[in-house]
Amino acid sequence: MNTKIYVGNLSYEVENSDLETLFAKVGEVIAVNVVKDRDSGRARGFGFVEMQKSNEAKEAISNFHEKDFMGRSLIVNLAKNDKTRSNYR
Repeated sequence: MNTKIYVGNLSYEVENSDLETLFAKVGEVIAVNVVKDRDSGRARGFGFVEMQKSNEAKEAISNFHEKDFMGRSLIVNLAKNDKTRSNYR
């Protein structure tokens, strides 16, 4: 089963390919989505990575949480699914 990971505190210059390259070091990456501002097109500072195997996702979280990437200390944890997310937006 695929595992979705939240990645926060990203550089505003980060691209999907940057995250894919980083996370591919620990396993198979299925999808990457750096969330971008619709007006400026600049990254909003967070994104999501979907990995093939849950054990690889756990390894990625362990390896990359609070590690420097492009000059920022990453926040990496399991993404909350739609059912557990708050309704506040």
